[in-house]
Amino acid sequence: MSKIDVKSPKHCAEKHTLVTVPRRRRVYLYLSTITLLLLSLLLLFWLILRPAKPHFSLQQADVNQLNLAGSSSSNSQLLNSSIQLTLQSTNPNNKLGIYYDEFRLYASYKSQKITPDTSISPFYQDHQETTFLSASLVGIQQPVSPSFAYEVQRDMATGKLVLSFKGNGRLRWKVGTWVSGRYRFMVDCVTVMPFGAIPSPPLSSRQATVCSTTV
Repeated sequence: MSKIDVKSPKHCAEKHTLVTVPRRRRVYLYLSTITLLLLSLLLLFWLILRPAKPHFSLQQADVNQLNLAGSSSSNSQLLNSSIQLTLQSTNPNNKLGIYYDEFRLYASYKSQKITPDTSISPFYQDHQETTFLSASLVGIQQPVSPSFAYEVQRDMATGKLVLSFKGNGRLRWKVGTWVSGRYRFMVDCVTVMPFGAIPSPPLSSRQATVCSTTV
């Protein structure tokens, strides 16, 4: 009589585990290797190209209106403002293009925002291309601190008005057909506008000022 070999359910479970565990490990090692290879290629690609952040400079700023419209409460005043500015944007890279998907600008005085955000239409810059951007910053009854009028009067006494124009947005790098993910960038431009014989708008600054850029 032949021997009957009957394995218990425990034997079957152990056999199944012995087969599937190595297979899962192989798949995991394969995926890990592919991922590591792709990341290494991207890092090498990035180090070779060394993308430089875009350059911005403020070419012109005209303050057409800047006056208090009243008080909204005991803690703030309301400001009406109208400012026209021109920015120069340059892509310094000779192998990388830049997509600007978002770009918002606003005016600031003494660390307080005096205009709402103004959006610049999305645009693309090719290698070493320069683009001129115009924006109208208009604030209607924008809340400002009660010290605003006092600070402006102090600037009148010194004969100059110091304004900041701040921007932020998202950009993407482009090489050939490859396009990167979105990166946040910030721009900060400072200009000194001299008061004329009549210390009130319009005020103008036409001296190019280099802006700081962070990516």
